[in-house]
Amino acid sequence: MAGQTSSSRAADALEKLCRTYWYPLYAYVRRQGESPHDAQDLTQEFFARLLARNYLGTVGREKGKFRSFLLAALNHFMADERDRAGAAKRGGGKALISLDEEDAETRYRADIASPLPPDKIFEKRWATTLLEQAFAKLREESVAAGKGERFDRLKIFLQEGSDPGDYAAIGVELGMAANTVAAAVHRLRERYRELVRAEIAHTVSSPEEVKEEMRHLFAALAQ
Repeated sequence: MAGQTSSSRAADALEKLCRTYWYPLYAYVRRQGESPHDAQDLTQEFFARLLARNYLGTVGREKGKFRSFLLAALNHFMADERDRAGAAKRGGGKALISLDEEDAETRYRADIASPLPPDKIFEKRWATTLLEQAFAKLREESVAAGKGERFDRLKIFLQEGSDPGDYAAIGVELGMAANTVAAAVHRLRERYRELVRAEIAHTVSSPEEVKEEMRHLFAALAQ
C-alpha cells in the first residue's frame, strides 16, 4: 500500500491515489460546513501535507485500508486546522492536486439531499470513484484493442438491470450473433471484476483484505 516505505515508487503511488480519490474527501469537508472555496483549500493543504510525507505517521491505519486511513487523517488534520485558524495561506499557493471545483460542486449538490451522515457519503463516493476508475481502464483496454465502438454499445450490459434480451438487437447493429454478443459481454464483465479487484488492491495492505473491502464498498453503494 502507498505510504508504507520512503521509496519514490510508494510516493508516486500515493500521489496517484490522492489524485484519484480527492472528490470523496472534498465532499466530506463540504459536509462539515465549509464553503466551496474553503473546502478546496483545505483539501489541497491536506494533500500537500500528505504528499510531503510528514503527515503519514500521525494517525494509525485501520486494518491497512487506505480509505479508512485517509478519513481518519483528514479528521485529524481538520481538527488541527480549527485550532490554528488564521494561519498562513494554505498550500503555499500551489495546487498540488488538480481539483475541478465546478465539477465537484455539481456532484456535491447531488449529495446534499442524501440523508446519510458524512462518513457514509464518503464511503459511497469512494466506492463510486473506484468503479469509475475500473470502468475507465476497461474502456481504455477496449480502445487499445480496436474495440472501442463495440465497447460503447455493450457497456449498458455492465449496469445492473440490463436486459440480456437486447443481445439480439445489439447484435444486428454490430453484425454479431446474439450468442457472440453474450460471450463478449461475459468477457467484459469478468474483466471489469478483475479491474475492480485490482483497484481495491491498491488501497489495502494485503491481498486478504481485497474481498472484505469489496463487500464493504458494494454495501456502501447499496445505501
